[in-house]
Amino acid sequence: MFRRSYIMRRMFMLVFIALASAAILAGIAFGIAGRQISFNYQVEESYSQALKVSEVLSGNNNLSLINVYNYVLYPSSLDSRSYIIVDSDGNLVLPGNFNNENDENKNRCLNFIKNKLNDEESWESSMAFSDSTSSFNKILMIKIPFQKDGTQYYAIQYSVVNENNDLINEYLNILFLSTMASALAMMVPTVISVDVITEPLQDVNNVAREYGRGNLNVRADENSIGEAGELAASFNTMADKLSKSINDLTNERNKLENIFNVISEGIIVFDENESITFVNELMKSFFSKVPSKNTFVERLQIIPFEEFWNDLTICINEHESKKSTIENVNFAYEYDIVPRFDADDKELCIGAIGFFRDITEEHKLDMTRRDYVANISHELRTPLQTLRGLIEPLADGMVRKDEDRMRYYDIILNETLRLSRLIDDMLELSKLQSGTITMQMYPFDMNKIVDSIYARFTPIMRESGIYFTINNNTGMLPTVNGNPDRVNQILVILLDNAKKYTPNGGSITLSTEYDENTGKIYISVADTGQGIHEYDIAHIFERFFKADRARGKKGTGLGLAIAKELLNYMGEEISVRSEYGKGTTFTFTLTKAEAVSKWV
Repeated sequence: MFRRSYIMRRMFMLVFIALASAAILAGIAFGIAGRQISFNYQVEESYSQALKVSEVLSGNNNLSLINVYNYVLYPSSLDSRSYIIVDSDGNLVLPGNFNNENDENKNRCLNFIKNKLNDEESWESSMAFSDSTSSFNKILMIKIPFQKDGTQYYAIQYSVVNENNDLINEYLNILFLSTMASALAMMVPTVISVDVITEPLQDVNNVAREYGRGNLNVRADENSIGEAGELAASFNTMADKLSKSINDLTNERNKLENIFNVISEGIIVFDENESITFVNELMKSFFSKVPSKNTFVERLQIIPFEEFWNDLTICINEHESKKSTIENVNFAYEYDIVPRFDADDKELCIGAIGFFRDITEEHKLDMTRRDYVANISHELRTPLQTLRGLIEPLADGMVRKDEDRMRYYDIILNETLRLSRLIDDMLELSKLQSGTITMQMYPFDMNKIVDSIYARFTPIMRESGIYFTINNNTGMLPTVNGNPDRVNQILVILLDNAKKYTPNGGSITLSTEYDENTGKIYISVADTGQGIHEYDIAHIFERFFKADRARGKKGTGLGLAIAKELLNYMGEEISVRSEYGKGTTFTFTLTKAEAVSKWV
C-alpha cells in the first residue's frame, strides 16, 4: 500500500515528522523550564539550610570553633552542599583540606571569598561563582557570620547547583519514548484515514489511465464525499464530452472517407516527410495497369512514377502545386499535388495531397476518335479520289475508246461498292455496339457452314498461291446454337484477314474441335503470315485498327471489330495468338445446342 500510494507515504511521513517535531520542541521547552525549576529549587534549599545553620550557631555560643564545625556544620553537609569556616580576612580555618578539592579550584574559591567577604550584604544574598573551566557546573556560596571568643568568623556554605538533573533527563526520555509510541499508535488511524481519502482518488486515477488507453466507457464513482466526488463528477463530465467529440469526429471522418471512397479519383495524403498518412480505397488498385518496376524501391511500389515523387518534393519544399499527365500504350494517368499548410501558421507546410485520375479510357477514346477521323478520311478519300480521277476524264470526253470507258466504268463500280461496304460496315458496327441490331438465335449444323466455307475459299486461296486446309480434330461437330449467317460472316472476315497477311506459298488452316466437358466448340483460323507485334495484340479488335500499317494493306479496319461484337452479341468469345514473323491464330467459340429443333 505504501509503495503504491504516494499520498499515503507522504501523509504518514507528515504525521511522523509532526509528532517528532512536537516531541523535540516539548523536550527543549521542558528541559529549559525543568533546569530552571531545578536550579531555583536547589537555591531555595541551600538558603533554607543556611537559615537553619545560622539559627543553630546563634543559640550555641558555648561550643568551641572545632565543635561548631564538627557538630553543627559538618553534619549539615550533603553530597552537593558543604561548609567551611574562614576568618574575617577570608583565610581558611576549617577544614584544612577543603573537602579534598584540587588546589586550583580551592584557591579560586578562597580568592572569591576574600573579595566578597567584606561586602555589606546580608547572608541572605547569594554569591554565585560560576566558571566554565571549573569541575562544578555552578557554585552557590552563602556566608553565615558568627563570633567565637570575641573573634569574627564566617561559615561559608558552598553548593554545587547542577542544572543537568538526572530526574529531568528521565522525564525527557519518557517524553521521547511516549512520542514514539504515539507515532506508532497513530500509524493505524493515519493509514485508515489516508486510505479512505486516497481510494476515490486512486479510482479516478485508474479511470484516467483507461481514458489514456482509449476506453471512454468507464466512469468514476461520484458518491465520494467532498472534493474526490467533485473530481470524479468532473472526470465523468469530461469523458462524456470527450466521447461525444470523438464520436462526432469519427462520424465526420467516416463521412469524408466514404466520400473519398466513392469518388472516381484516387486520393493520397502525405506528411512533411513524404510519408503516406491516408489512402482511399480506389488507390489500393489504382495502378494495376502499370507493370511493376524497381520493386526494391518502396515508394515506387506504391506510386510507380518517379516523376510524381519529384513533383511531390518540389510541392512540399517550395509550397507549389504541381500537375502532370503520364501516358503509355496501356494506360494514362493525370495527377494534381496540392500543398497542405498548418492551421495556425499558413507559412508552415505540413505535407501534401495527391489527386489521381485514370484517364486511360479517355485517352483511348481520344486516340480512337483521332484514328477514326484519320481512318475514315483515308478510307473515303482513296475511293473518292479514284472516282474523281476517272469521272473527270470521262466528263471531259478524254476517253474515246469504248474498251477504255468500260474499264473506267468497272473501276468506278468497284470503288462505289467499296464505299458502300465501308458505310455498311460502319452502320453495322454502330448497331452492334448500340444493341439495336436484331439477331435470331437457333440451332444449326456447323459442319455445313465449314463445308460451304471450304468450297468457297479453296479457289480463291489457290489463285493467291496459298495452301488452304480444313482440320476436324474431333470429327463431326454437334449442333450448335447461334445465327448461321453471322457465323458465316465471322469466318469470312477471319479468312479474308488471314489471306491479306499471308504471302504466296503460305498456308491457312481452318480447325474445329469439340470439348465435351465444357460443351464448347472451338473454331480456329491459323495462318503462316507475318504475325502481329505484341504491342498491337491488345488493340487488334478495335475499330479502324490495322496491324503493320506501313505495308499498306487494304481494308477498313472494321472487320475484326465487327466479328468480336457479333460473338459478344451471341454470348461467345474470340481470342488471338500470334508470334511476329511466324503467323497468327484466331479462335472463337460456339455453344452446343441443348436440343435440336431446326436444321439449316
